[in-house]
Amino acid sequence: MRIVFMGTPDFAAIHLKKLIDYKFNVVGVFSQPDKPKGRGQKLIPTPVKIIALENNIPVFQPKSVNLKLGYESLEKLSPDIILTVAYGKILKDKVINLPKLGCWNVHASLLPKYRGAAPIQRAIENGETKTGISIFKIVKELDAGPIAYMKELPIYMEDNFESVYNRLAKLGSESLIEFLNNFEIYSKKLIYQNDNEATYASKITIEDTYINWYNENIKVFNKIRAYDPIPGAKCELNGQIVKVFNASLGTSKNDIPGKVLSIDKYGAEISVGSGSIKIGKIQFPGKKAVKIIDAYNGRKIKVGDIFKNIKRSD
Repeated sequence: MRIVFMGTPDFAAIHLKKLIDYKFNVVGVFSQPDKPKGRGQKLIPTPVKIIALENNIPVFQPKSVNLKLGYESLEKLSPDIILTVAYGKILKDKVINLPKLGCWNVHASLLPKYRGAAPIQRAIENGETKTGISIFKIVKELDAGPIAYMKELPIYMEDNFESVYNRLAKLGSESLIEFLNNFEIYSKKLIYQNDNEATYASKITIEDTYINWYNENIKVFNKIRAYDPIPGAKCELNGQIVKVFNASLGTSKNDIPGKVLSIDKYGAEISVGSGSIKIGKIQFPGKKAVKIIDAYNGRKIKVGDIFKNIKRSD
């Protein structure tokens, strides 16, 4: 089986590494173009590219795999199957129809829920108690193809984006091996998605990360953990934009939304629209995240301070 793998971030790189470890025949890798980062704007290779080059697999980074040189490079590889994991590009019909065994995607949700770019964050933010991995056959419509393999994963109250991401990456890579090892079985027992049950997990914007302290505590809690540790849920404190982390539900009654009710070695308890939450870490502009107690000892935060909502551009 000649496999072409398409993916870009760490999540995808974990899947590619698993394919290599299990000696699958990956004949080529497609990844998004390298992007400049840092003060020097140095081009940084994608995590998938790094894994591919370490294993002497040819890497292609066209702006579009559907057009001219991008498609020609793909066609020359003569793939039997194309596997995509968080590639970040839409495949058009001629790519979808190229491999005889089809194009298949590993998606981090229980489809048809949370189609789209940010299924993990949206599931946590919406308070879901479970998520999972879906492997489906790619069709023209976004994440709408028939499902060949699905596996559930619980979301616990103590979870945040990082912990769910890591467990899903492990589950997804293991699921991909199971799917390929039993391809003849899974590829013939497809379950078609019910579009009426579909939800969409849109790409994260800066304003998505803004905390609304007037919401009930469970909503504020889910907002913070959905963006912990990256990119971080944001609010305003004493005229500065800060990020807060390590959230848990508090036990205090209502006060002014955003007011710091108490501080101890475990963090700060903050009043919200209904109830309270606790946060364990805070990050000030240009600084690393620190424990609340350290910020308190450094006179950066005190009881009675009020966290404020960031004003939206709309």
